[in-house]
Amino acid sequence: MKAINLHLSLRALGYLVALAETRHFGRAAELCFVSQPTLSAQLKKMEEQLGVQLVERGQSVRLTEVGARVVERARRIIDEAREIEELARNVQDPLAGELRVGLIPTVGPYLLPHIAAPLRARFPRLKLLLLEHQTRRLLELLKDGELDVAILALPLPGERVTTRALYSERFQVALPEHHPLAKRKRLGLEDLDGETLLLLEDGHCLRDQALEACSLARVREAPDFRATSLETLRQMVAAGIGITLLPNLAAEPYGIGTPGLTLRRLKDPEPARTIAAAWRPGCAREETITHLCSAIEALMRDIRQL
Repeated sequence: MKAINLHLSLRALGYLVALAETRHFGRAAELCFVSQPTLSAQLKKMEEQLGVQLVERGQSVRLTEVGARVVERARRIIDEAREIEELARNVQDPLAGELRVGLIPTVGPYLLPHIAAPLRARFPRLKLLLLEHQTRRLLELLKDGELDVAILALPLPGERVTTRALYSERFQVALPEHHPLAKRKRLGLEDLDGETLLLLEDGHCLRDQALEACSLARVREAPDFRATSLETLRQMVAAGIGITLLPNLAAEPYGIGTPGLTLRRLKDPEPARTIAAAWRPGCAREETITHLCSAIEALMRDIRQL
């Protein structure tokens, strides 16, 4: 096998990526915790090694065409190097270090109160770094290596990720307290005919799930309202603007009670959603993620009314 003579260093590639992100030598140097002359010298050395110009130096910093292509590959190389380090650390102790966890907004505030303290007690050497975003953004961060695992609702929009179901939760109908339907113990979808349905804004998977759950009922979506959070939906229902569907963890008795709002279960078969963990196939922290998933599954089984 022919030997490969590697001249480029990961550090120099990191300098180039930082310059591409900041478009400023000084800020790139600060980002890399080096002096500006050191960063400039290393980039110049890399250009000499490659025999091409990577950066246009003038009043503004710009990458050359080949420089942009090198940056694209450099990001992948740096991500792979991080994966190698993570793999080594994970073999030494899979339940230590940092794990970057993303959650969708309709799960995070309602799931974390149930699992945060028990997970900390069970995995004292594991630090969970939490980030909240909508599904599509979480999947982008997973793909780019910025997240290790995401907790979101199935199904996912055609992404090549490994998934593991964690728990299922039914939906409840949230009604104004004095709504005529509040007098009934359980509701059929036909009971919702003619009601105004309040929904989250586009991009939230719960919006699509609510529409699908109500597809057999002749409900009308509020034309001039899109909520940014479940808490906004709850307040609007309590104000008598319309009705909505809430996932069970966000509904009473698990969620925060809202004066003026009543919750009613739907008749069987009750609409529900599945919450799952998703991660990149072959992720270096896969063993850690598996332990985390098993712990969450066990904790959620203790909530008998899901």
